[in-house]
Amino acid sequence: MTDTKLKILFVASEVEGFAKTGGLADVAKALPLALHEHGHDVRVMMPLYRTVKGADTAEFLCNQTMRPQSGLPEIPYSIKQLKMGGVPVYGIDSPHYFDRAGLYGEDDHAYNDNGERFAFFSLAILQSCETLDFIPDIIHCNDWHTSLVPFLLKTRYRDSGRFSHTKTILTCHNAAYQGIFEKSQLKLIPEVNSCMDHQVLENYSYINYLKAGVLYADKINAVSPNYASELLTPLGSHGMSHCFVNRIRDFEGIINGCDYNDWNPEVDPHLPQNYSSHDLSGKAVCKAKLQQEVGLAQSDKAIFGMVCRLTEQKGFNILLPALEDLLLHDIQLIIVGTGDPAITGHLRSLEQHHPDKFKFVNTYSDYLSHLVEAGADFFLMPSLFEPCGLNQLYSLAYGTLPIVRGVGGLKDTVNDYDQDNDNGNGFMFYEPEPVDLINLLRRVLLLYIERPDEIIRLKTQAMQSHFYWSESVFQYERLYAKALERYAL
Repeated sequence: MTDTKLKILFVASEVEGFAKTGGLADVAKALPLALHEHGHDVRVMMPLYRTVKGADTAEFLCNQTMRPQSGLPEIPYSIKQLKMGGVPVYGIDSPHYFDRAGLYGEDDHAYNDNGERFAFFSLAILQSCETLDFIPDIIHCNDWHTSLVPFLLKTRYRDSGRFSHTKTILTCHNAAYQGIFEKSQLKLIPEVNSCMDHQVLENYSYINYLKAGVLYADKINAVSPNYASELLTPLGSHGMSHCFVNRIRDFEGIINGCDYNDWNPEVDPHLPQNYSSHDLSGKAVCKAKLQQEVGLAQSDKAIFGMVCRLTEQKGFNILLPALEDLLLHDIQLIIVGTGDPAITGHLRSLEQHHPDKFKFVNTYSDYLSHLVEAGADFFLMPSLFEPCGLNQLYSLAYGTLPIVRGVGGLKDTVNDYDQDNDNGNGFMFYEPEPVDLINLLRRVLLLYIERPDEIIRLKTQAMQSHFYWSESVFQYERLYAKALERYAL
């Protein structure tokens, strides 16, 4: 690692505290703050959506005009500044592209012009750097939404003296979402139409934004070592293994940290009583409050909790059949989330058949997310794939034992009790089959009923498992140094 303090621009489509749909937002807050604490000059740039918290009071910096090379009308926008600790957050304010009810779509339908929206954002990132006179050493891009930035630097800005020393990092938070759009949506970037690289194109009429980023970024990382390994295989790569294999020398996995400022049961303001690994008594109070909040009878029955987007990725094709059997037992189940209407309908039906055991809360609620993590005994994550996962980290911090499938970052962070009783902090199954999940759930339930002291030991041990951003940030500094060719063995 180099001791040189860097100028870093972190670009993302969402940032916790301003706009969020998933784990990307958590990283886009926590990692820049951790880098700032290490002394780097870090700035964040994101779209200024209508829904951004604080948008109305953001500090106006300047007006901008984008002049497309293709003869299209000029596009006015402005740059506004918000604050995140000591890190400036620049919001790209374009009403045409971002003054909408959702970030990426509405009513589970993506906006038809998302390709154009984030092509504009990528161009605005580089233009704004010049206007603000902030030319970074590193532009840290995240997922497909910003993957055209490395492409632009290696094409349109290739001969730009200002960006001659700027290097790009691309973090893949979830390579299942690749940003595939017709070339017609990229009129703002005519260089794309002359691109004939099969690694970027899909059937030559579409461009794959993520592939462009993987091809053109100076360094690439996935959000856990195991997910990085999976992306090198045809089965786990979402059709992109050849792209990652071709960049293997520039590709690695770095596990996400957990933001313990937001997820700490000792000080969490959402909880009716705080607690720690040295005194778990407050967890019982949280359990009673959770039961009251969702309308379940207060008891010592095992509570299985789940908070997530209701998508296929989260393993509902495995989970739903298993729940039919799990709800035959004397347990309580709470699922909080929004998403796929088909999954929502199935959960509603299950709730109607088991109203005294199962509550489904069809919403996103920060308060309920914290209360489930604190009040449940076990947390379900039977994901088909999980690049890193954050809820298992929150669950560990709150002494709520995670029940996970052995994929991606789940495998990197959860120690399976069945394989290592002494060091276990959760439970794991591997095959994506309902029978494997229900067998594990029954073993867990039996342990809960017959060995309560062992469950307490496991909860205490889980709370002593820590994944600090201060540790992950060193690995990102090493990655930046490699990109800048300042890394020495």
